[in-house]
Amino acid sequence: MTGRDGGADLVPLGNSPVVVLVRPQLADNIGAVARAMGNGGLYDLRLVAPRDGWPQPNAWRNASGADRILDNCTVHETVADAVADLHRVFATCPRPRHIVKPVLTARGAAAELREVCGRELRAGILFGPERAGLDNDDMACADALIRYPLNPGFMSLNLAQAVMVMAYEWWTAEDQTVPRRLMTNETRVATKAELENFLVHLVDQLDASGFLRNQPKRPGMVRNIRHLFQRGEVTQQELRTLHGMVTELAIGRRMRGRLEKDVMAD
Repeated sequence: MTGRDGGADLVPLGNSPVVVLVRPQLADNIGAVARAMGNGGLYDLRLVAPRDGWPQPNAWRNASGADRILDNCTVHETVADAVADLHRVFATCPRPRHIVKPVLTARGAAAELREVCGRELRAGILFGPERAGLDNDDMACADALIRYPLNPGFMSLNLAQAVMVMAYEWWTAEDQTVPRRLMTNETRVATKAELENFLVHLVDQLDASGFLRNQPKRPGMVRNIRHLFQRGEVTQQELRTLHGMVTELAIGRRMRGRLEKDVMAD
């Protein structure tokens, strides 16, 4: 099923893991998986014995534009066939029992997958059916298991969510986005000199208004005001606004004073 306009920018970025859905049941879920894969930079999707056959139009309707992933996905009769050309295989498993294999978190698995793919080896991740997950025969095809460290009292994920967790960890394993930044848009963070200029203006007007008239407490009050504005990254635009506010308050105070003198004169 091809010829759709969605997902024009879904171009594979280097060697990334294959996502293998084992006996998926609903086309809607397969479409949601493709959407999650696109978000995390995963592009190779393989289906093992999909319950309702393939292709299924509902998958494309639920993929939100990740059409290329579905267009290029392949169907296999067995897990062994789906992973035959891979060098390393990981299997998601919520409760591994009676199996002796390494068990990794999603983050740990993503790190290993990056190392494997960085050596130009092919890797894949198995995801089981929506209701029961992978069985022991499926996991026998895997080198290691992946278990998500979630709330032990409620570890229920749908298929697309399970894929999204791995897609996110795969992407962020080498993502260079800084953990925190200030969105300044068209302004910039003010320099200390600009901030000092505003604080001088502010303290001057606070003195003039009588707010700092308690001389014994004045140094501590001025220090607290400085701490308040030095605490964060105040932007240039915010300082301009604050300057304007202080200026208008000063003008209002002077006008009020003149009005009061006029009333007293009358």
